[in-house]
Amino acid sequence: MIYLDNSATTHIDPRVLKAMMPYLKEKYGNPSSFHGKGKEARDAVEKARKQVAGVLNCAPEEIIFTGGGTEANNLAIQGLVKVAWLNGVKMPHIIITKIEHPSVMEVCRNLEINKLAEITYLNVDKYGIVDLKELEKLLRPETVLVSTIYANNEIGVIQPIKKIAQIIKQRTMQNTRYKIPDTLFHIDACQASGYLTLDVKKLGADMMTINSSKVYGPKGVGALYVKKGIRIAPIMFGGHQELSLRPGTENVAGIVGFGEAMVIAQNQKSKISPAKIFARPLKFQRNLRRVKNLGGQEFQIQNMIKLRDYFIKELFKRIPKIILNGHKTKRLPNNVNISVLDIEGEALILRLNEKGIYCSTGSACASGSLEPSHVIMALGVSYEAAHGSLRFTLGREIIKKEIDYVLKVLPKIVADLRAISPVKIKKS
Repeated sequence: MIYLDNSATTHIDPRVLKAMMPYLKEKYGNPSSFHGKGKEARDAVEKARKQVAGVLNCAPEEIIFTGGGTEANNLAIQGLVKVAWLNGVKMPHIIITKIEHPSVMEVCRNLEINKLAEITYLNVDKYGIVDLKELEKLLRPETVLVSTIYANNEIGVIQPIKKIAQIIKQRTMQNTRYKIPDTLFHIDACQASGYLTLDVKKLGADMMTINSSKVYGPKGVGALYVKKGIRIAPIMFGGHQELSLRPGTENVAGIVGFGEAMVIAQNQKSKISPAKIFARPLKFQRNLRRVKNLGGQEFQIQNMIKLRDYFIKELFKRIPKIILNGHKTKRLPNNVNISVLDIEGEALILRLNEKGIYCSTGSACASGSLEPSHVIMALGVSYEAAHGSLRFTLGREIIKKEIDYVLKVLPKIVADLRAISPVKIKKS
């Protein structure tokens, strides 16, 4: 089995599972209960809150635990729109990019359809990078929110987050004299969590979404950072948990695992440098599995970038008529997204699955749709080429031998499918 769908979900790190186990067995109390068992669970939730806050460089009370990234995005956007209406903003204006995750895109479309907000969709260039000059022009007095994905879940492209924040902040400073509501900045950082800085102060975030299952933690757990002083309203009701913003009994074991996974990922980013590892005997360089504990995340990232670039280079050598979707270098270390012309991506997925290779065509949250990816289409790729998109996302333990196996199998599958395909697309 070669698992290359880590943007959909990662496996649980054994250290994370170990931290979770007591809260799946003997420490089963409800954190809202006042007795000893309840306090035991409450203490575990608050410890995890401090762990996540430490990674984001914020106060623990600024972290709201949710049931995942999708719920956190919903809470951020819908919760802010509710408050805007209460504050007398007759038609709140929101700016999002054309390559947002469905949990942002569909929320905004729903608000638009129900005339609860006006949505402007910010263009990206052919590489998937936002147009900063267009953003400046689109900001207006009733703009209450700009929401941007930090690193795209399909094409892995990393946005200039700090520059976006500076543009928004400058607009807010200019408007203070006219008592115009501030424009807030929300970042969907789910895919970025394992690779990029999450320091909300350095990034200029007012709200930020993160997700456990993208950092080798359990599925079904996420968090929303809300900067102190910012008001959002709940979108669900029935309890007073999570500062009355997210009702329902907390998933204690999942939250504990999430906190542990975030700390592991953060700690590994600053461990021993790749240069020191390469100074070790050659045998330690041959297999990432043998050196990952020596080098941690920093070495893994360097290794991933090397394998990613090797994979892309070899794909273009071995398979004619393919397109790399997204920027060549301004992308996540683990992301390779290509469009294979003259073939549908779903057919490729099925054939690769038969060979024990697991990848995807795009966002797992949009897998039920027969329409081509809105992300790929936003790059200016043709409808037919978008249907042939294929996403490979590497994991922590990927090795070159596994990539070579994919490179051996994939060209034959492509040739076979093209031989029976009625579609012929000219490569632009």
